[in-house]
Amino acid sequence: MEEFPMASVLISGASIAGPVLAFWLRRAGVDVTVVEKADAVRGGGYPIDLRGVAVDVVERMGLLEPIEAARTGTRALTFVTERGRAIASLRTETLVGEQSIRAIELPRGDLTEVLWAATRDEVEYVFDDRITTLDDRDDGIHVTFRRGAPRMFDLVIGADGLHSGVRERAFGPEAPFRRDLDAGYAAFSVPNVYGLDREAVMMNVAGRSATLYAVRNQPVTALFSWSGPTPTLDHRDTEGQRRLVEHVFGGLGWRVPEMLARMRTADDFYFDTVSQIRMPSWTRGRVGLVGDAAFAPSFRSGQGTSIAAVGVYVLAAEIAARPTEPAAALPAYEARVRGFATQNQDLATSGARIVSPATPWQLHSRNVLLRALPLLERVGVPAQGGAIARAATALTLPDAPRPAERAARSLA
Repeated sequence: MEEFPMASVLISGASIAGPVLAFWLRRAGVDVTVVEKADAVRGGGYPIDLRGVAVDVVERMGLLEPIEAARTGTRALTFVTERGRAIASLRTETLVGEQSIRAIELPRGDLTEVLWAATRDEVEYVFDDRITTLDDRDDGIHVTFRRGAPRMFDLVIGADGLHSGVRERAFGPEAPFRRDLDAGYAAFSVPNVYGLDREAVMMNVAGRSATLYAVRNQPVTALFSWSGPTPTLDHRDTEGQRRLVEHVFGGLGWRVPEMLARMRTADDFYFDTVSQIRMPSWTRGRVGLVGDAAFAPSFRSGQGTSIAAVGVYVLAAEIAARPTEPAAALPAYEARVRGFATQNQDLATSGARIVSPATPWQLHSRNVLLRALPLLERVGVPAQGGAIARAATALTLPDAPRPAERAARSLA
């Protein structure tokens, strides 16, 4: 059997894409280090979805059972007027066309815990640290850290989200790659004093939506979303962010005044613009980007977690197939995943018409459609959300990554 030196890969980011990539790289015999700026794996967060081939990825990881067990079990999404009058109550499958594909909704924190448990014993995790410089050399990429000693790796992968530090260091400032969708959102947890059980309730006025999202035995997620230009605020200016949300939603009815009051004391308040990342290339030399760092689709697509999981699986397969030239795996991964990522990013525009109609006419048309969807489903007319099902299954997974020496023999 021909022997190959073990490749070494540094992954920045320990949320979802990073641990999934680490899992598959270790399966392929790669030496993996994950660096994370937080001091531990982050729990909490609003519900996320795995759909289509992303479910196949976690099944191949042997993690389908614990992920299925963490399902939110959301039964319906109810749309209401500003006075609280119900417009329509729909099964989530009706909205996103999931009847023909596998789909799992679960709390983000539950998924990160499952991935942490599956990788912590075999992967080197370094918390409370971050990359400060990247120096791509002939024999590897030299990396310095804020706290740790400098090290050399064969590859560095940025799995560090929309505001990626790896992307900034290797490709330059974020602004040329960020496509703002002229919208913003804020999310935080509130006690379940509303009597909600595994359901979401959304109130819309033109250009603004307020949602309460209740999953099993957890605090309710409150979500504000709005259309229109949103000023870019310093990520540390939490007070300025809260004031902006209060300005946008002040004076509205339904549960909004109570939600705004609870926002003031929420310790997990999160604010950002609704943005995508669109780049001409996700790779440069020995540096590659995955997930939101490379192709963030925005939460309006509903596909960020899914395309991240699929993308890193493909990247791991390409690295495993090239034990002596791991850098060559990066452009091969991009060529294989780009069309899939773009198709899923394009869902964000159609998603906005449902969750945040921008004008009174769009809101009226949306409400007419919502009232008609249950009838259309009964008579066999496909739901608008079928586009999500098609995009979620638009890539065929390669074979699972294998140890480098076996992969090399198969290519001989």
